[in-house]
Amino acid sequence: MKAAVGDRIVTASGVVGGATRDGVVVACPHGDGSPPYRVRWSDTGDETLVYPGTDTFIDHSEPVFAPDDARGAASRTVTWQVEITLNEAAGSTTAEATVRGMPEIRAVGHARKAPDDAEVPEIGDEIAAARALRRLADHLLAVAERDVSAAVGHHAHVHA
Repeated sequence: MKAAVGDRIVTASGVVGGATRDGVVVACPHGDGSPPYRVRWSDTGDETLVYPGTDTFIDHSEPVFAPDDARGAASRTVTWQVEITLNEAAGSTTAEATVRGMPEIRAVGHARKAPDDAEVPEIGDEIAAARALRRLADHLLAVAERDVSAAVGHHAHVHA
């Protein structure tokens, strides 16, 4: 396994149902890119020395961190978690989508089967979740629009 500063590193959980962690390689002590690596984790911002195992993947596609980018500023990586909770009852599905990692934002979507349709819960889940995610995206754009307006001192419109 080889890595370079700026590569994304992803490590699967060692327990069933555990969280996958990702971070950015911020230092490679060996010139050949071999481990260990100093990694800044996106979920905590902590830096640790990592000796990657078979549960780790290095993404070389595009650096997500450059100590000094073209503008002379450090880049940043932030992780937001989106949780979708589904509730089914009597041919109706409700999905609640919540984004975490910022001030919490929630949105709800509904799906209802036609009386003559077969009961296929997965279809209701997909439709309700899609509607909740669409509304969540609209809420996030509204928050961004308010933040841009506050930053520039006048009403701003963010195009979807």
